[in-house]
Amino acid sequence: MKKVLVITYYWPPSGGAGVQRWLKFVKYLRNYGWEPIIYTPENPEAPAVDYSLEKDIPENLTVIKTKIWEPYSVYKKFIGQKQDEKVKAGFLTEKRKPSLAENFSIWIRGNFFIPDARKFWIKPSVKFLTNYLRENPVDAMATTGPPHSMHMIGLGVKKNLGIPWLADFRDPWTNIDFYDQLKLSKMANNKHHKLERFVLQNADSITVISNRMAKNFERIIKRHYEVITNGFDEDDALLQANMEKDRKFSIVYIGSINNARNPIPLWKTLKSIIKENSEFEKNLEIKLVGPVDFSVKEDIKTFGLDKFITYINYIPHNKIATLQKRSQILLLLINNTPNAKMVVTGKLFEYIASGTPILCIGPEDGDAADIINETKSGIVIEFDDIEKLKKSIIILYKKFKQNELNIDNGNISKYSRKNLTKELSKILNDITP
Repeated sequence: MKKVLVITYYWPPSGGAGVQRWLKFVKYLRNYGWEPIIYTPENPEAPAVDYSLEKDIPENLTVIKTKIWEPYSVYKKFIGQKQDEKVKAGFLTEKRKPSLAENFSIWIRGNFFIPDARKFWIKPSVKFLTNYLRENPVDAMATTGPPHSMHMIGLGVKKNLGIPWLADFRDPWTNIDFYDQLKLSKMANNKHHKLERFVLQNADSITVISNRMAKNFERIIKRHYEVITNGFDEDDALLQANMEKDRKFSIVYIGSINNARNPIPLWKTLKSIIKENSEFEKNLEIKLVGPVDFSVKEDIKTFGLDKFITYINYIPHNKIATLQKRSQILLLLINNTPNAKMVVTGKLFEYIASGTPILCIGPEDGDAADIINETKSGIVIEFDDIEKLKKSIIILYKKFKQNELNIDNGNISKYSRKNLTKELSKILNDITP
């Protein structure tokens, strides 16, 4: 077998969305002639801990860990956060409005920790891996970001040893949805763009998760970008399982909801339908699984929807499939930001595999919409199209009452993790002798 070194910040028992993509690639790479070797921090700041993910780690996998220093302990002390609390990504504040200290820390993070707070792991990792790989050669290496410091490690090792390098982008860099909130100086902004171009120019191959993300990167550096979407794992999806559905008209969202993802038109619409239909009011149930921003909770209160909401902080990944299949409707929220059309969340494919209808609020001409329409797995509604949103929810509710709330999404095998890993292995083969 050929060997590939995978440089990733997120690895089990770290939970959350960031770990899924490469955990699943690693799970199936041996099927296609590649032996993965993992390089990851020994002490990362994980968004959640999920030991259920460890079942996907192949037997006898080599996992190399070194310590990382991150400024989060200082950051937590500065903003008055407990040391055992998790730092929330994507400008999400669960308990209060951002303080002056938090806003100042954002400025510090954006202007001094470039490309991100893991920058202090770059030089030690380049030195460690250069020595390690001279003694233990591999055929290729792959970096996955964000955090984009992982790509900077790959760039350094590439320069030292010339190893074929695949850079995988799960999210954009300078076009990520919260980039304009980093309070960047002109110098810091220029540095981010400069490092981004270095990576795009020097990687032997670059993979992205959506077609529009590829086009976005093409505007920065003109070259070919490989699109490998996220997907679903048949082992997780329980595709053949028949499960009893929730008795109520349950609308379920899985993932974090920050201010940019706050579906105010949905809250307005639900309030309107409740006012007009007392039966709908009795049957409505909303489950929000994951961290929810303070501002979102405030809006839910404003629209009088508190009594319909169940907040669930985190569910281990091995229980997510059951929740998805029991739900009546799965809610997909796309950030209402300039890059919305290129956003394809990892949860979308698990939603599709569950067979539960999807209600997506986001651009009707975006990548997520293309996939939902292709798989016939749900409805996509523009951010502010309240009229269509209301009509759609009423139609879905009538189907729920008639026990006809189902979809026929046909052949979705192209989005299975096995098939996606096969595509990845072809790219690795292409860049190695």
